[in-house]
Order: sequence, then C-alpha cells, then structure tokens
Amino acid sequence: MHATHEKWFQVFRARAKELKRHIVLPEGVDDRTIQAAAVIMKEGIAKITILGNPAAVKARAAELGVSIDGAALRNPGDDPDAQTLANAFYEARKHKGMTPEKAADTLRAPLYFGGMMVKSGQADGFVAGALNTTGETVRACLLTIGCAPGIKTVSSAFLMIHPDERFGQNGAMMFGDCAVVPDPTPEQLADIAVASADAAKAMLGVEPKVAMLSFSTAGSAEHDKVTRVREALAIVKGRRPELQIDGEIQFDAAMIPAIGQRKFPGSKVAGNANALVFPDLNAGNIGYKIAERLGGCSANGPVLLGLAKPGNDLSRGCSAEDIVNTVILTILQTA
Repeated sequence: MHATHEKWFQVFRARAKELKRHIVLPEGVDDRTIQAAAVIMKEGIAKITILGNPAAVKARAAELGVSIDGAALRNPGDDPDAQTLANAFYEARKHKGMTPEKAADTLRAPLYFGGMMVKSGQADGFVAGALNTTGETVRACLLTIGCAPGIKTVSSAFLMIHPDERFGQNGAMMFGDCAVVPDPTPEQLADIAVASADAAKAMLGVEPKVAMLSFSTAGSAEHDKVTRVREALAIVKGRRPELQIDGEIQFDAAMIPAIGQRKFPGSKVAGNANALVFPDLNAGNIGYKIAERLGGCSANGPVLLGLAKPGNDLSRGCSAEDIVNTVILTILQTA
C-alpha cells in the first residue's frame, strides 16, 4: 500500500480506538477471522465477539499461535440469549410470515445471530463474508439490522485512497455505488447519494461534497440517463437542502478544479468532490477498478450503506489484514 493509504489508516485506527465499539465476527471457524480478532484485541481497536464453538475457536487460535484473550466467544446453537434474540427476530418479521420456530432455527446460523446482536444493541457492528457470499451476508443484514430511517435502498461504497493528496480529501474519497444496485431508479440513486455523503462525513471526518456523475455536465448533453441523474439530484436537494451536492457532472469536472471551474462555474462541488456517485453499477464497478488498477488507488470496501447500524461484507479472498481494516471502517460508520 502507498504512503497516503498508510497515513489515512493510522488516523482511522486512532479514531476507532477512541470510539471503543463492539464488533461481532460471525465466522469463527475461519482462520483469517481468528487472526484478525487477535490483532484487533492486541491493538485495542475494538471489543470483539467471535461466533462459533468456543472450545474449537480457542483450540484453533492456539494452533495458529495467536491470542484472542479478552474476546467474547458465543455459540449461536446453545447461547443463553438465543431465545430472546429469536423472539425479537420473530416480532420484527412476523408480518412477512415468520414463525417462532423458523425464527429460532434461522438464528442458529451465525450470520443471523450476529445481525440480531447488532439489531438488539449487544454489538455496534458486524463484519462477515470471508466464508459467505455477498448475497448471503447482505440478506442477513437486511433481515436483521434493516434499513436506516428514511432509507429504502441498501447500497455500497468504496473508500478510495489515491497516492496524490490533491484529489478528494487529502487523497481520500467515497465511490458509490460500485457493488450492489445494478440499475438504480432516481429514488434509489438519491438514497445512494445521501448514504455516500453520510459515509464520507463519518469516515473522513469532513463535510461531504457530493458529485452526481454523468457523461454530461450541467446540461451539456440530453439523454434519459442524464435525466435520471437530474431527478435524483432534485430528490436529494428536497430531502437534504443543507448538503453540498451538484450534478450532473463529468468525472474530470468533479475532480480537477480548473476543469470544474470551466465546465461548471459557480459550483462549490466541481473540482472539490470527496464523494462520487456513479449513475449505475456498470459505471461504478468499472470506475473503481480503473482507479485501483491504473490510477494507483487503494480500494477499501465495499462498505454497505443504508443500514440502520453498520454491517459489512468481505471478499472471500480477503486476508486477515483486510478483515482488520474492514472492522476499522465499520467502527467509523458508527461515528
């Protein structure tokens, strides 16, 4: 990783420690999860609960040569609080046909048990996905934690950190949505913009400057896809009039001050954006990978946006260090 990435994560680590949060890791049968928990406990980044058979988790930690002393170990299959969490899950989902029996059975799965720990306030956030697919992890978050008030769309963002600190906020910026919503409606795009702005504020500790990206800048082109971005912008301005947000705007005008001033004079966002909202998943996914592979950015995430409390997904190819970093970003989302 480059120096700007390391600089930001030093700041993130320090802030995470100050927040003193509690994170649940449902995949206690995974070596990387155990190794990450050991680092988190050793550095005092957060309080940790690992889900799995406590004896097996302890034994595997010893085999790996790491200490998880201080971490709470809970087994969803026989946890003393399992019935209370199952009852809460049933009450929240009974209008969807949930039964008490099905609720109890569902919460034997660590993903759902962990999600209900967050929902009930026993933990502040949840990180999984080393062993489970994105679909499984996101579904568990949706059914347990649920959406934040006023938000109907769960989306995602990558925290991108560029070696050149002239871009974004000292090199850091949010890219949303690059992983979840394929073809957002104007209402969904507005949700993505609001959630991306809130993530930028929580993680970067700055006032968000949100650019609604398009192939058009301030009316330079007309097309249905441009109209959708304009409609989303109008929805956001109606909901959050205090938010610094502009569009539709091309990427170069959003990021380069001289181009922004020329293409979008009078905009406070043009040339200074720190949260970039892509018009659809094609653009977002391609855009973050170009920034990462050709632009030298570190791509951190994706973090899930729009949930009532933080729950995040990992790549199944992640390292223990990736899990530690995702835990740190999850903690920052609680700020």
